[in-house]
Formats: sequence, structure tokens, C-alpha cells
Amino acid sequence: MQAIHDGQCGLCGHFGENHAKNDALVSIVTSRQADVVLIDECGHPKHSGLHLKVTPISGCDGFVAAAAA
Repeated sequence: MQAIHDGQCGLCGHFGENHAKNDALVSIVTSRQADVVLIDECGHPKHSGLHLKVTPISGCDGFVAAAAA
């Protein structure tokens, strides 16, 4: 497990937004830690056509804080 900080995908509202919340996503937001091998799709509108796959420790300038779990 690795610590996740503001600005990283694991705490972004676009991380995994294309499907229902699951225990893994909720756990990342509440614990601010994630398994670095977890991969999910980025739902950021600018990336949607790319079907970009990211890890919780990835990041970009489109960060939007995830809603509290």
C-alpha cells in the first residue's frame, strides 16, 4: 500500500467514475492509501476518447477532489 495525496488520481472524482463505486474506490478515499497495482479508467472529459487507464498514484492537471465516501 502507498500513501495517496491530493492531486493524485486515487483521490480524484474522475478515477473510476465510469462505473458504480466499489469497496476499493471508497477505501482509497477514506484511508488515503492504495495498492499501486490497481488500475482503473480515468473519466475526465478530456481523456474520455483515450480510455486512459491510470493507477491511484498517477496524476494530471485535471484533478477534481472526489466526494467524501
